[in-house]
Amino acid sequence: MKTLKIGALASGRGSNFQAIIDSIETGCIHAQILVLITDNPKAFSIERAKKHGIEYLVMRPKDYSSRDEYFRDIASELKKRGVELVILAGFMRVIGKPLLAAYPDSVMNIHPALLPSFPGLHGQKQANDYGVKISGCTVHFVDEGMDTGPVIIQAAVPVNDDDTEETLSERILRLEHKIFPEAIKMFSEGRLEIHGRKVRIKGAAFDDRPFINPLPGK
Repeated sequence: MKTLKIGALASGRGSNFQAIIDSIETGCIHAQILVLITDNPKAFSIERAKKHGIEYLVMRPKDYSSRDEYFRDIASELKKRGVELVILAGFMRVIGKPLLAAYPDSVMNIHPALLPSFPGLHGQKQANDYGVKISGCTVHFVDEGMDTGPVIIQAAVPVNDDDTEETLSERILRLEHKIFPEAIKMFSEGRLEIHGRKVRIKGAAFDDRPFINPLPGK
């Protein structure tokens, strides 16, 4: 099987970045992360990259004259390394057109809410404050909007009456670490087909998809 070449973008601690590294190293995903690009020189994701021998680049928007120039340069760095799939592992910026044009239907993000509900920052807090009974996380392809791209996988968790943003975030994060690698695995196997707003998963039956069953509340 061909090895999928991945480029990762991250701004913070990179726990999803680590989950993907672990899935690759255990053989769950037949892929290689070629480079980490971060906009934050203090991001802990850099330490994770160092530990696993992954090249990293610090690219700060303030060093560029425009947003388009910034994302054009990111796309150039990814292309020169042969990256085929771009993953956003906590990258806290809306992706610009030059990167999306360079990687059509090949930029993937995870969001800590059940999209289209609660897009943007602090999805867990938005869900908890709103009083929903079920929340979760979503892996989706990235378009020019704020968390508006076609949905690949979603996983649900119950929201308890005594939840805080922190406790709900922790419960959601456990599923993020499961479904993001799963989405990448399916991409690497050529099983994802985009038809308008819908992503069809080849060979998946509704009742055997691992992401439809919520975890226990505690």
